[in-house]
Amino acid sequence: MNNNIKEKLNLVPFEPGCYLMKNKHNKVIYVGKAKKLRNRLRSYFSGSHNGKTARLVSEITDFEYIVTSSELEALILELNLIKQHDPRYNIMLRDDKTYPYILFTKEEHPRLVITRNVDEKKGSYFGPYPNVQSARETKALLDKLFPLRKCNKLPDKVCLYYHIKQCIAPCEKKIDPSVYEEYRKEIETILKGNITEITKDLKDKMIEYADNLQFEKAKEYKDLIDHIHKTVEKQKMILKDFSDRDIFGFYYKNGFLSIQVFYLRQGKLIERNAYIRPYYDDPIDELSNFIIQFYTNKNNIKPKEIMIPSEAEIDLLEKYLNLKVVVPKRGDKRKLVDLANKNAKLSLENKLRIQMQNEEKTLGAVNELGDLLTIAPPNRIEAFDNSHISGTEAVSAMVCYIDGKPSKKDYRKYKIKHSNTADDYESMREIIYRRYSRVINDNLDRPDLIVIDGGKGQVKAAKQMLDLLLLDVPVIGLAKDEKHKTAELIDGQTLEIIELNKHSKAFQLLMNIQEEVHRFAITFHRKLRTNKMTTSILDDISGVGSKRKKLLLKTFGSLKSIRNASKQDFIDAGIPENVAQNIIEKVK
Repeated sequence: MNNNIKEKLNLVPFEPGCYLMKNKHNKVIYVGKAKKLRNRLRSYFSGSHNGKTARLVSEITDFEYIVTSSELEALILELNLIKQHDPRYNIMLRDDKTYPYILFTKEEHPRLVITRNVDEKKGSYFGPYPNVQSARETKALLDKLFPLRKCNKLPDKVCLYYHIKQCIAPCEKKIDPSVYEEYRKEIETILKGNITEITKDLKDKMIEYADNLQFEKAKEYKDLIDHIHKTVEKQKMILKDFSDRDIFGFYYKNGFLSIQVFYLRQGKLIERNAYIRPYYDDPIDELSNFIIQFYTNKNNIKPKEIMIPSEAEIDLLEKYLNLKVVVPKRGDKRKLVDLANKNAKLSLENKLRIQMQNEEKTLGAVNELGDLLTIAPPNRIEAFDNSHISGTEAVSAMVCYIDGKPSKKDYRKYKIKHSNTADDYESMREIIYRRYSRVINDNLDRPDLIVIDGGKGQVKAAKQMLDLLLLDVPVIGLAKDEKHKTAELIDGQTLEIIELNKHSKAFQLLMNIQEEVHRFAITFHRKLRTNKMTTSILDDISGVGSKRKKLLLKTFGSLKSIRNASKQDFIDAGIPENVAQNIIEKVK
């Protein structure tokens, strides 16, 4: 703990509020809330911590805090600060995974629609369903039972669905709104599992058709009855009060928190999902934060009640989410919560091993690389490579790795503008200067290590520009052998070769980075070259203007396809015969 932090800790009040942890680049890396700020902040800098929290603490060089008047205010502020700063250590629901619902639309003539986006103003939602296939099967059943319109826009006349009795033809008939409301109620009844009445009506019709010797029609009704039973029986009844609930279970171990969510709709367990995240605060607080963030996602519909395994922060959850929070003590509900806890434990124990193995390949490699270079673990690595052919269409590319994994949103592509495009060293100076002058001016995230795909000359050029910008960042070079494989690691400070075990995780990480930045640069260069070649040739053809050029590229896709096309192919594409002849003479 540095003296600055030690002095600031003595001034922190025993009040509720939020705190922001910062790293050496003054970047917010973690946001938390606390009932008593001083106690919580002191806990980070005293005693021993597991690997995850120890790693967070090792990066903290400063902190800020904001006092609030209540814990609820602290919670709201925490969520806003997380959205604003996007701290890398916070537990966030970053998965885009959502489940499909069946929507009974709130239109003049309603439809049944499968959707993953929830907006309760648009109608009544049923679900969620475990996957889109189960939603489709259920909707197909409802389509056979209820003749709602299927088209997005009403046609001018009746369609096939009317003739097969799956639409009541609102395009030609006036439909009383009470008919649709009755359909909606019956659909809700079926999805709750109350199928006795509907199956009785279908059986009566089946028997009637059979008595009239209309066996094919009778079989249709028998298949429909079987389909109803199969659809409803797929969902296991858990509680008999037909209520909608979400049930949360959790388990924590070795710095990881596992949360299991059971979705009960109309008393049926229809889906479950597991989330595993590292945690840095009290696990109970982390569970509460997770639940709040879970319902912040608009695609997760809030039920009237949720069940949780611990009494911590019930008042806070109820106030913020405006729903009932229950901690069952006994009976079927307690068994269900215990089952969620058990599943959370199993999920963590099954997946933690794989996750730790993957982390060892990434963070382990980063730590190993830091030890090799005698620097702090380089959590953010930026790598550069140039590409050109005899100086034409010279480009450079940068890839970024964070915690040993590619961060593609941070990749950048550059066209060489000012340098002699055949001079790799000048190109490298230009790109390093352009990249890091912007990093400094715009206060962007600074790398912990810069990797140059090249030998001593390119590394020296990059280091000159960094020194000019007064940017103190370690630089290394990766030279290739005659087989274009990673061969040598060059120290940017001394330009000497660093011995590297080619079986180590650090070497594997560097090799992956070198291959990725080379691929990214080559792909960009080829795209520019192809575009230039295609554009220049077509622009020089008499009779081919901008519209016909677009037509040719849209129809044939590439210059190669244009070259291989016959005169008749061009005519079929809408090109006049004389222009088609001009194209053939020019490109072939």
